Amino acid sequence: MGIQKIDEDLCNGCGICVDSCPMDVIRMNDSTCQAYLAFPGDCTTCYLCELDCPVEAISVSPEATRRMILPY
Repeated sequence: MGIQKIDEDLCNGCGICVDSCPMDVIRMNDSTCQAYLAFPGDCTTCYLCELDCPVEAISVSPEATRRMILPY
């Protein structure tokens, strides 16, 4: 569901994905300066991280179900 992977070989550690994620799913590893999925279950599949990544290191699953809160 949501983010399938962050390619460590492509990630340049810019942190744009961290700033663009409204759910705070992505964090930066201080020792490697690489982005990682801290809370993958919280991903709402908004694609902002994938769209904003300048090196295309993030893959979001198009089949993922977006969690929504709907009124009864």
